[in-house]
Amino acid sequence: MRLVIDTNILIAALIKKSVTREIIIHPNMEYLVSEFAFQEAEKYKQEILQKTGLTTEEFDTLFEQLKDKLALIPDEEIQFKDKAQEIMRPSDIKDSIFIAIALSTENDGIWSEDKHFEKQNVVRIWKTRDLIEHLGIKHN
Repeated sequence: MRLVIDTNILIAALIKKSVTREIIIHPNMEYLVSEFAFQEAEKYKQEILQKTGLTTEEFDTLFEQLKDKLALIPDEEIQFKDKAQEIMRPSDIKDSIFIAIALSTENDGIWSEDKHFEKQNVVRIWKTRDLIEHLGIKHN
């Protein structure tokens, strides 16, 4: 399965060893991200370090491990930005980049917990619970 990944999912995986991180590293999954997602994760690095108690080296190692599962889509390959903004304008235009990536690539949807994605019906949205069920992950 190939999904566009929302930045908040990536940040959640950096903060806590959880089912989110387990799903990201699952061998049957592939993820698409923009440079924006990496920039956002770096932007919150100090906050993540404070929340987790990770050292800078531990954070960097974990981030590199997660990046290995993420296919970076260069900005110049992301089409349909105007259409994506139009789709997301009623709810949260700043997340239109995820819709644009989904429209520009072959994928199965977007993995996000953000409710504003539910206001559109162009791209399928996967919640973490959907992926747990789809992948048959045992979760407490």
